[in-house]
Amino acid sequence: MASLKIIWNIFVKDLRVEWRNRETLASMCVFGLLIVFLFNFAFEGAREETLRLLPAVLWVAIAFAGVLGFNRSFASERENACLEGMTLAPVDPSLIFVGKMLANMLFLGVAEVVMAFAAALWYNFSFLPALGQLVLIAFFGTLGYAALGTIFGAIAANTRMREVMLTVLQFPIAFWILMLSIDSTAEALRGNPGGDWFGGVARVAGISLVFTIASFLLFEYVLEE
Repeated sequence: MASLKIIWNIFVKDLRVEWRNRETLASMCVFGLLIVFLFNFAFEGAREETLRLLPAVLWVAIAFAGVLGFNRSFASERENACLEGMTLAPVDPSLIFVGKMLANMLFLGVAEVVMAFAAALWYNFSFLPALGQLVLIAFFGTLGYAALGTIFGAIAANTRMREVMLTVLQFPIAFWILMLSIDSTAEALRGNPGGDWFGGVARVAGISLVFTIASFLLFEYVLEE
């Protein structure tokens, strides 16, 4: 119970900071919408090609919008020396990781809903027939991506060029989550039989859980550095 309380306090703290500033979530949503809109403009008049590339468009938007959120997640802590205080507190660093990751997941999830709604309008496409499948894919894809973003955000926060370093460090590893999520999303949108999309979800869930557990175990050493 004590561990859950610590996680909850860190999670709520990040929500309160965001509610006061309203910077992270707004920038993530706006940036994601811009990417979706630009791709819609670029592929205008080629509907079949657009729908084929729609999963990639959405996950690219999610990936870059997430970078903004992950950067802000630890940048604010570093500016006020809060990260040092959290490190010195008699708290298991893994609990700090979970609380920060859950907050990042929530912000990214809200941005994903906004981007999906905009894509449905601009591309004149309905996600409802495959909504259940897409929710599972988005959940596990977001879980793994947020876990990597949280630990690499903590690493990049200690560097001068943290905006660039986060992208350089995170994308080579997050590539596997993003590619599997794109493939699984494409299978779900094509309306293929259940076995096809279920296998895709299982692959996304598997690799996301591996990265999440690894990040959970390694976060203590990241804070020490």
